[in-house]
Amino acid sequence: MSSNVGAAHPGAGGKSTANAGGMGSGWLLFAGAMMIIGGCMGIVEGIAALVNDEVFIYTRNYIYAFDLTGWGWIHVILGAFVVCAGAAVLQGARWARITGVVLASLVMIVNFMWLPYAPFWALVLIALDVIIIWALCKAPHPEEL
Repeated sequence: MSSNVGAAHPGAGGKSTANAGGMGSGWLLFAGAMMIIGGCMGIVEGIAALVNDEVFIYTRNYIYAFDLTGWGWIHVILGAFVVCAGAAVLQGARWARITGVVLASLVMIVNFMWLPYAPFWALVLIALDVIIIWALCKAPHPEEL
């Protein structure tokens, strides 16, 4: 009976060969896809604020009260940036990971300020941004692949 207990195996040098041919990590694929989905959701949210102000509840005496048209443009612009950064993450751009964390953090703050207008929607997007930041930070560095 032969055993390969002490034999060297391909890929046994501490590096995984499972990700060697791909973009690096399933976490980056997940984060990029979630960034594109979250960015599209932000764009839709912004368009809804631009087109029909009556869709949202207006809370009086709220410290972050902006005109809904202004909020709409903020969401559309940030959503477009997040979609572009998500596409760059999927293409494997190194700068896109840091940009993704910064943009997801910024979108999280904007959605916190958006809470009185659409509480459920804002909480969903805040949770999505937390998951995106976690996935971007969890993915291995390109040097580890």
